[in-house]
Amino acid sequence: MAAPSGAASCEDFAEFQELLRVMRTIDDRIVHELNTTIPTASFVGKIDAGQTCKDLYQSLMDAHTSRERIIKNCIAQTSSVVKTLREEREKAQDDVALLKQLRKEQTKVFNERCRIHYKPPKSQ
Repeated sequence: MAAPSGAASCEDFAEFQELLRVMRTIDDRIVHELNTTIPTASFVGKIDAGQTCKDLYQSLMDAHTSRERIIKNCIAQTSSVVKTLREEREKAQDDVALLKQLRKEQTKVFNERCRIHYKPPKSQ
């Protein structure tokens, strides 16, 4: 149960959530994994339970590390975009297109973090 490899897309939050859900498969199925990999009494001599548990533990740790890396990467990417737009806004206070882009990015970040807790009214 290896985690998907490659760069995670942080542009689409729903896609990012789906990637994290897939990457949690090993965590969500840990009991099943233990039941299918740890030998019962009749197979105790045929399978090295110590090595099997070690391998399963390493898979868990790899999955945790991968998820943490992807989450931190997306936080950094999003923060970088907002920071760049904010710096550009400060250079050009009256640039309407830039202000709209900044507002769009800020709203996107707000919606990603608060969408479950609060839904702002639709702008007209």
